[in-house]
Amino acid sequence: MIKRTLYKTLQEWKNEKNRRPLLIRGARQIGKTFLLNAFGNNEFKSFISLNFERNPEYKEIFTTYNPLEIIERITLFTGKKVKEGESLIFLDEIQDCPKAIMALRYFYEEMPDLHIVGAGSLLEFTLKAEDLRIPVGRIQYIYMFPLSFGEFLNALGEEALYEHILDLSNLSKLPEALHHKLVEYVRKFFILGGMPAVVNEYIQTRDILKCQKIQHSIISTYRDDFSKYARESKFNYLRKVFNSVPSMVGDKFVYAKVDNSMKSRDLKAAVELLETAGVVYRVKRSSGAGLPLEAGVKENLFKMIFLDIGLMQAINGIYSETIKEKDLTAIFKGALAEQFSGQEMIASQEPYIKPQLYYWGREAKSSNAEVDYLVEKNEKVIPIEIKSGSSGHLKSMNMFLKTYNTDYGVKISQAGYKREENIISLPFYGISSFFKDNTNS
Repeated sequence: MIKRTLYKTLQEWKNEKNRRPLLIRGARQIGKTFLLNAFGNNEFKSFISLNFERNPEYKEIFTTYNPLEIIERITLFTGKKVKEGESLIFLDEIQDCPKAIMALRYFYEEMPDLHIVGAGSLLEFTLKAEDLRIPVGRIQYIYMFPLSFGEFLNALGEEALYEHILDLSNLSKLPEALHHKLVEYVRKFFILGGMPAVVNEYIQTRDILKCQKIQHSIISTYRDDFSKYARESKFNYLRKVFNSVPSMVGDKFVYAKVDNSMKSRDLKAAVELLETAGVVYRVKRSSGAGLPLEAGVKENLFKMIFLDIGLMQAINGIYSETIKEKDLTAIFKGALAEQFSGQEMIASQEPYIKPQLYYWGREAKSSNAEVDYLVEKNEKVIPIEIKSGSSGHLKSMNMFLKTYNTDYGVKISQAGYKREENIISLPFYGISSFFKDNTNS
């Protein structure tokens, strides 16, 4: 079984005194249902799962907002008794029953000891619907994503190795053989990515070709979803953006580069729909002048990353380059390295808060500059560059450090961990340990 770090988060939620009903938010096929089934069966005396897509008749349970009547109907429909503190009710594909979402507030107010959780593949669109009265403050959200690199290592049986590198202090004294082993695992993750079905296939068969078929199948599923959240007239715009983002990772997103014959406003709407579906993420350009980073954002200037690096590989068709290229930062003009780093930064953020990504750029006649990512750590703005070579080549990074009198910056590459003056050289496999480290690095 693939272990997810969110399992521990769910355990913490279970034991909270002032617990609220939970909604798991995230893109399709990232493992929400699998995780909640495992959690429900392992942690509770009884587990009741209602899938509104598979069994539309369950919607009749929520023609009332009275929790006692709802529980009574659940028992009649399923034959399972519900008991507060001992049962978990899982409302799967909850977006198909908006009344179930609205009913959650009454469970919070009238049956606070009952554990109830919902999830759905296109839940975000239902939450944005104008006619949905979201019970603000009465629902807890958790954001879920494809497997992180650490979860990938665990899935491949390298739990001890991952636990070791999770301690940032261990990276500087890591034996060279282990370093090379981890770099090759990063390369493998570049190819496979973190979609659970792909990783599970690899665990069972070690057949890369079968994994690639599953990646293409997932991509087709995302394309098929277009009809569920957009009119047919919008399909072409969605298809164009969906196909373009994987090839534009690392570059400023320009609508004309997607298709200069299409109107920017139509492509912009397509970007927003794909963001809502969780298929793409916007990397916002911030001034970096201080916290919060969102305050210095220029809305019309942004980059994009894709949901998953393995799916990005499949769309771009660059498997052979990833296998042959010795320098991971050079693959696909550095785009894979930037995608991987962005994915890891998203996975490293607090699961209760919607993740955000930022970068820094300056455009001037004499000197353009760009730092790949800006992050907040210990109430400071930290610039991050993904680049091979010595720290002396970090012109944009040094410009940022000087402009804002920042303590230090981070260079991510496949080289080992090193601290020199105001630059931390961080290996790809150390991104999560850097973010989990509470020292001032």
